[in-house]
Amino acid sequence: MREPPPSAGPTRGVIAGIFVGGAGARMGGRAKGMMHAPSGGTIVERWLDVLRAAGVDRVVLVGRHEAYASLGLETIDDEPAGVGPLGGLSALLRRAGEAHALAFACDMPFVSPALARRLWSAPGAPIVAPRRDGRWEPFCARYDPARVLPIARERIAAGHRSLQGLLTQAGAVELPLEPGEAEQLRDWDTIDDTRDG
Repeated sequence: MREPPPSAGPTRGVIAGIFVGGAGARMGGRAKGMMHAPSGGTIVERWLDVLRAAGVDRVVLVGRHEAYASLGLETIDDEPAGVGPLGGLSALLRRAGEAHALAFACDMPFVSPALARRLWSAPGAPIVAPRRDGRWEPFCARYDPARVLPIARERIAAGHRSLQGLLTQAGAVELPLEPGEAEQLRDWDTIDDTRDG
């Protein structure tokens, strides 16, 4: 039987969104999530394993690509479309309702269950996220939709699409990284990155 997250963490439910992007142009049209992770299997399969091990059972894909159709996972589109990653995040926060939302980029194939669990169980805050080189990691983060979605919608309406700006304005709290965790946040942006995995 899986143990619940530590009592210091959020008391509400949680839903995880794996941000799979769109057409995969930077990967030659291939869906990032269907590429093979260093540990074997696809990146999306690895994410599902990581999230289950972290105690997260509700998972959706944010973004649409025909390659994911056979997975049987709920898929949500950007809301609104055409505003970049902020539209996907807004859609996830709306879908989460009263639950907390974990947001993960599918092209981070090294994140561990321990790091995902620490995000979920961190003390309450509008947003909890690591920082690297002075910048937030918005797609390795936990969001409180009730506090963040209104701000996201206001920023979209005003034409402000920066995720860094959203996290700063919403009062994000830094999740300190433990030794070795910074390397887990390395992502795959191009085909060349996958050869270094």
